[in-house]
Amino acid sequence: MNKKLNVLCSAMLFYGVQASADELFILQSPAFADNALMEKKFAGNASNNPNCTGENLSPSLVWNHPPANTKSFALVVHDPEGASGLGVTHLVAYNIAASAAGFAQNDLRDGKGYTGGKNTPGNFRWHGPCPPPGSGAHHYTFTLIATSLAPTLPEGLTREELFGKLKGHTLAAAGLIGRFGQ
Repeated sequence: MNKKLNVLCSAMLFYGVQASADELFILQSPAFADNALMEKKFAGNASNNPNCTGENLSPSLVWNHPPANTKSFALVVHDPEGASGLGVTHLVAYNIAASAAGFAQNDLRDGKGYTGGKNTPGNFRWHGPCPPPGSGAHHYTFTLIATSLAPTLPEGLTREELFGKLKGHTLAAAGLIGRFGQ
């Protein structure tokens, strides 16, 4: 009897843990796997920067299982290796509706479904990777933050200003890393 009870308890524990893991707040992209290389088409395209050799397409993103009391989301894309280790922020997006479950390709480039904050290059939309040749594959960290704030923040906040506004209002975060190098 004890052996059957142990098997039953083990099975319940396994399936209970599996069910909990299925409900984690997660961020994914159909365009690349976590910690995988992104295609060149997602790299920046700026005539004044010879390191911007792509098409500046923004990848599609999807997320699941945000906290039940989420009122809005914020999304930041940051390259910690950029600017020789000082970091480069490629996107600051917030006031994303709580009902949203992702972005289609180029929504982030086109300013659809969010209020734009000021990224390092100085614009309010997706600015794709532009690492210098020979600097290795940089890590582009996509961080999606579920917040308890209504989607009413003003346009143009920097990453640091956004984080100041979110302090005390974050519910959970989900991350995804895409790598790119030349």
